[in-house]
Amino acid sequence: MLSRGQKRVWKYVEENKLLKLKSYLRKHRELDVNFAVGKRQRSPLQLACSLRNDAAMRLLLEHGADVLQKDRRGDTALHVAANGALKHGETAYIDLVVPLRESCPEAMTVCNCAGVTPQDLLNWTKFTPKTVNAGCSTEREAEKEWLEKLFGECEDEFCETFGVYDADDFLPVDDDEEDFGDWADRIRNEYFQKKNAEAQRLAASCSGGKKRKKEREEESYKELHERLQREHEEYLARAARKEEETRQVKKRRYDEGCAATFQAGSSAGNAKLSYSDIPWPAGPRGTVQEMVDVMLHGVDRKDVPVFRKMLRKQQTLWHPDKFAQRCEARLEEQDKQRILDTVTALSQELNRLAQSLRT
Repeated sequence: MLSRGQKRVWKYVEENKLLKLKSYLRKHRELDVNFAVGKRQRSPLQLACSLRNDAAMRLLLEHGADVLQKDRRGDTALHVAANGALKHGETAYIDLVVPLRESCPEAMTVCNCAGVTPQDLLNWTKFTPKTVNAGCSTEREAEKEWLEKLFGECEDEFCETFGVYDADDFLPVDDDEEDFGDWADRIRNEYFQKKNAEAQRLAASCSGGKKRKKEREEESYKELHERLQREHEEYLARAARKEEETRQVKKRRYDEGCAATFQAGSSAGNAKLSYSDIPWPAGPRGTVQEMVDVMLHGVDRKDVPVFRKMLRKQQTLWHPDKFAQRCEARLEEQDKQRILDTVTALSQELNRLAQSLRT
């Protein structure tokens, strides 16, 4: 199983991150780069050759990459480089094959599973590797050597001025090192600790203001509560006044209806009476209790003599026999029984109230 460091090396080679690869290999010199990945079991050196990444290939060689390591088909890194030379010509040969051959000359004669050596592959190229212009090759190598020295001098000067660059200082490498998640958690905790400290200082400086603000809020709430209480009491008073006015109107209509219906000299004395024509105290749809409440409205029940007098008056008015003497001949036949039943029930309720006064 690959270590995290090996996975990172493979990623840097695959994504062509040369500076990170160089920094990582310089920091972890003990890391083994001779490992295989995937179904093809390729090594990082073979991957660099397949990608024609000669710079990564040179870094891996300096770090101890094995040129003779084979993949699943038996190909070495030199086989991969020779195949690249077949496809891309002299440039790939100079960039890939030459450094590998100089690093491990015996790899030129290693056979793969098909029995083919890198030398066989190079023999099939359109150009002749052995007859490549030596002067041109020497000039290219001298130019490369000069560029490498120049790059090294620039890098040393940069490191002396700004310090050593290492792109993996915050990347997870070993278990005891801080990975990115730990770093992010640490930064987050430090940020919230700073914010909490500022909030505490602000709270300490504004504690007096908060106390006054709380007192103002409590006072405002108290005023609101009192105002709502007053409005509620006013609403109840208005509802009681409205109820009183409604009962007074019903009582007045009831008295006027009794005078118009039961007096012998009334102009309507001979007219037929239906159920709705009877001056019921609470109207034709009212209950017996509602009728009694309207009859006795305005009378103080604590004043027993006055209340008894009013009660006797209503008993006389709604006594079934006396009601029949006054109105039975004028009742509509279809409503007659209903009217008499209601009168009887009303009279019984009045008698019950009168009986309660005696006890």
